[in-house]
Amino acid sequence: MKRIMDNAISLGVVVIVLFLIIPLHPAMLDFLLVINIGLSVMILMITMNISDALEFSIFPSLLLITTLFRLGLNVSTTRQILQHGYAGEVIQNFGNLITSGNIVIGVLIFLIIVLVQFIVITKGAERVAEVAARFTLDAMPGKQMAIDADLSSGLIDEQGARDRRNKIQKEADFYGAMDGATKIVKGDAVMSLIITMLNFIGGVLIGILMNGGTFSDVISRYSIVTIGDGLVSQLPALMISTATGMIVTRSVSEGSLNKDVVSQFKAQPRAIMTTGVILIFLAMIPNTPHLALFVGGGVLLGGGWFISRRLEQEKAEEAAAAAATEQQAAAAETAAPSETDYYKDINNVYNLLSVEPIEMEFGYSLIPMVDESHGGKLISRIVIFRRQYAQDMGFVFPSIRLHDASSLGTNQYVIRIRGEEVARGEILVDYYLALEPANPLGEIDGIETIEPAYGIPSRWILPENKEMAEIYGYNVIDPLSVMLTHLSETVKKYAYEMLGRTETIQLVDNLKRSAPELVEEAIPNIISYSVLEKVLRNLLKEGVPIKDLATIVETLADALGQGRDVDSATEQVRGALARTITRRFCEDGQLRVVTLDAEVEKKIIASLTRNEQGVYLAMGPELMQQIVSQLSAQIKKFNDLSQTPVILVSQVIRGYFAKMITQFFPSVYVLSFNEITNAVQIQAIGNITLEARPERRAVGT
Repeated sequence: MKRIMDNAISLGVVVIVLFLIIPLHPAMLDFLLVINIGLSVMILMITMNISDALEFSIFPSLLLITTLFRLGLNVSTTRQILQHGYAGEVIQNFGNLITSGNIVIGVLIFLIIVLVQFIVITKGAERVAEVAARFTLDAMPGKQMAIDADLSSGLIDEQGARDRRNKIQKEADFYGAMDGATKIVKGDAVMSLIITMLNFIGGVLIGILMNGGTFSDVISRYSIVTIGDGLVSQLPALMISTATGMIVTRSVSEGSLNKDVVSQFKAQPRAIMTTGVILIFLAMIPNTPHLALFVGGGVLLGGGWFISRRLEQEKAEEAAAAAATEQQAAAAETAAPSETDYYKDINNVYNLLSVEPIEMEFGYSLIPMVDESHGGKLISRIVIFRRQYAQDMGFVFPSIRLHDASSLGTNQYVIRIRGEEVARGEILVDYYLALEPANPLGEIDGIETIEPAYGIPSRWILPENKEMAEIYGYNVIDPLSVMLTHLSETVKKYAYEMLGRTETIQLVDNLKRSAPELVEEAIPNIISYSVLEKVLRNLLKEGVPIKDLATIVETLADALGQGRDVDSATEQVRGALARTITRRFCEDGQLRVVTLDAEVEKKIIASLTRNEQGVYLAMGPELMQQIVSQLSAQIKKFNDLSQTPVILVSQVIRGYFAKMITQFFPSVYVLSFNEITNAVQIQAIGNITLEARPERRAVGT
């Protein structure tokens, strides 16, 4: 029984196909036609009550099944109409209902329903689905970038980012399927009209030529059942077409259709009252339906006034709460000592000599985003990011000092690492930042700028243009997220500089809790704190997590015990962290890379030179120029891929080659073959080769 239930849909589709061949009894047809109408109503109700199209992701397949079901019933009813002139009570009653004793009126009403279904609903749904599919595909890069920004700022973890990426992919697949499914709806409308014509013409010919009936009786009999059959078919088709239009227009909705309609109408009480006044004015014009207009206008005017009063009351309550918060803040500022009194104590002056590991300065307009007493959420977002970064990378970066600076512009902020400026940005608090897609569907008004974290061309837009920008394919970000993303990317870039001796000792003390024997054996007998600090900083600098500190210490102790230098030991540690590195840079079991030709690697190995400080890469300028120019062209191939640019080389040259490449391409990562697990499928999308140089010819005189 369970196996049958698991395959019920498959068996149902097979049965529907059999409807095209096997004749059905009129009583069975009545039952199936009622099921068809009920199913279409249920689908329409579902599409009106969902807030996200993916909540009903089976709709494209369901649309195909219901269309096949409807056509199968059409064929069965056609067989009954042509053979007996009767196809059950449902069709007969619907035919009598729409004709009401007048065949001409019934035919005209039926044609109107068919034209509405074909020209208005089906055509519109087809166009909306086509535009939605194109918009979804064009917006994918921007949405991927927004996910990376949220992941960087700590708003989501890796699992959340993976879920959102999967959702984006499902949306693209869904709207692509809907674009094709609407063609089925269009074909169904055309086919229903053809079947209706065949029923009428074929029934009339059979009734007159084969059954010998009179012309008037045959016309009356077959027109009623034909119109009834067409109506029973067109009503479910009309509801399915409406459901198709509903589901492809849920991209900018935040709730169900019922909630959206009520909330958005309630937000416009002036428009409601204005409409009521206009209706009352029209009621005063002679020869108009005075009572209906007066009643309608009065209801709208009263309803709009009531909604307006409710909105004013809510705003007054919010203003009172804000005023109370400001009074508390003012009282706190009054109680605080002045700056002059504070620095009268010489011990407080010494506090100015300390250098903060990370600090962020703000212009005056950005203070409310930081001040928690005014609803600022930056500090709580930083706490979330610190926790997420610690879980991902295994390093807890120090506290960030936040303060205002009168030397900055009102909308500017500066990020400093150990007292020196490393990043700067400017945001508009009352605007949204719209990241420009590759192929926008339209232009949006705004102030042109560059997104500070990734350098993407963007526009500052007004809040009322937010929904339109999203429809055009822009990825819209609030100002706080823009600033936090810039901060998080800066912290990631300079995290290795924040890992000092104190932080290294804290990490070792934390490791003692889980592996005391390992720490006692290796530190500081084999591994000094300075060497461990250098290795950990090297790993963080190249984006390798140091969370598995036990493996790092164990591998480093073995490498140093074998007499390796720090750089070679670091490479051995990276090999031991192959699973971690693979997870960090690989997605979905695939890794797209740029490789080096064997001759290029030989040239690089030949350029390695040793001196008193160790081994370094002394590459000739011609070879370096060839590598850099080719690599610049190859990196552009990663722009259309949701992956960080990666160069794959041998372990011998990885460290030295990475130091050279970082000077030209800071966002490119260099990995070696032994750092990638065997389960990963490596795809080389480019190769760096030696360019053939033309031979010089001697010229005689």
